[in-house]
Amino acid sequence: MTRHLSLRARLAVLTSFAVAVAVAACAVGCWFVVRGRLIDQLDQSLSGPPRGGGPLGGANALGICDKPPQGGDDRFRAFLPTLQVVGRDGTTCSPPGTSATLKVTRSDVLVARGLKGPTYRDGTLTDGTPMRVFTRPDPAGVAVSAAKPLSPVTDSLNGLALLLVAVSAVGVLGAAVAGLLIARAGLKPVDRLTDAVEHIARTEDLDTTIPEGGKDEIARLSRSFNSMTRALAGSRERQQQLIVDAGHELRTPLTSLRTNVDLMLRSETTGRPLPPGDKARLLVNVKAQLVELSSLVGDLLDLSRAEAASSSGEVALHEVVDNAVRRARPRGPSIRIEAEVSPWYVRGDAASLERAFVNLLDNAVKFSPPGGTVTVHLKEGELTVRDEGPGIPAEDLPYVFDRFWRSPSARGLPGSGLGLAIAARAVREANGEIRLEAAEGGGTSAWLRLPGTPAPVFLIGG
Repeated sequence: MTRHLSLRARLAVLTSFAVAVAVAACAVGCWFVVRGRLIDQLDQSLSGPPRGGGPLGGANALGICDKPPQGGDDRFRAFLPTLQVVGRDGTTCSPPGTSATLKVTRSDVLVARGLKGPTYRDGTLTDGTPMRVFTRPDPAGVAVSAAKPLSPVTDSLNGLALLLVAVSAVGVLGAAVAGLLIARAGLKPVDRLTDAVEHIARTEDLDTTIPEGGKDEIARLSRSFNSMTRALAGSRERQQQLIVDAGHELRTPLTSLRTNVDLMLRSETTGRPLPPGDKARLLVNVKAQLVELSSLVGDLLDLSRAEAASSSGEVALHEVVDNAVRRARPRGPSIRIEAEVSPWYVRGDAASLERAFVNLLDNAVKFSPPGGTVTVHLKEGELTVRDEGPGIPAEDLPYVFDRFWRSPSARGLPGSGLGLAIAARAVREANGEIRLEAAEGGGTSAWLRLPGTPAPVFLIGG
């Protein structure tokens, strides 16, 4: 039922309910404590203190039935106990003039027979009046019962119950009001957070921040929300930058394609066909540009692939490196690729890792001189790919993994500028590290490390 209430109302209702339960428990406990004390006092007045100070303390059981109850004034007769003698066979006798007698129970008979000690019980008179009864054995071989009405006790308890109900109702009502006020004051930070979220949803302004003062749960939630908005803002900025960069990279081949196609169409429509050699060169150029476009689109699709779409499992890294080397060799027939790998098993996506290694090898082959050597070495999770090319200037190293970044010396070579960015992302997804650095003796060395084991084991995902 509370699911349809606001959080503020739910807190007030739950506070009121908790207070109501506590007050009810206290009230019931108080009622039973008072009842016990009143019954004890009534029992004490019936049995009296030790040494026979009560109504039965010095009573002669055989003389009870011979004389009327003591008390000369009938107005005080009601304050005296009702006395009754119970025989061993259950017969009774009462003082003369007694209008109503006690109803005998089996417990009274057992006391008369000496099979049971003095007992207290609730009983009734023959006219239905509730009584509190004390029965004790008598040396004469009978039992003597003394009883007093329970009405003073029940009347007091009824009055107490009404008082407790009234006090409980006031307490619950006060708790409800206090709970509502406390909920309103305590949820003010939540209201501010809600306003900020609604503002962001309405305006898509991810630069909105929420005050993070304090160390309570609301402050922690505010910090988490600010971290989330910063991550979303960064993601949107990267997405927009990707679109801008992709548009810039696509513009050049598309413009060249359009120019070549327009030239061929114009030659056909004007009736002045191109010479066969020029036409062949144009078609070769168009094909190269289409290949570049296809490669660029494929790299963009691979780069924008959601991380959740990749499968994760145990990967034999040495086998992935061998496959990447086989795929890279045809791309540089004049380049010698020497590979030395040792077994290593990691957790990741085999296809993504193979694409990353192919990109690293393709980059090494592209910059290696004809007849050069590319060295691949894998040991204990550390992989190095070294070429004998001109190397990368130190000022360019911080940008080599940026999307679409290409060094001035590489802008005339084929490629989209996304290969190293794709490789870096695949390595990070596998919880690895990657970097490029100048190699000793010239060239460039790509170094990466992936955590794993030298033997195949079943790696459980977290």
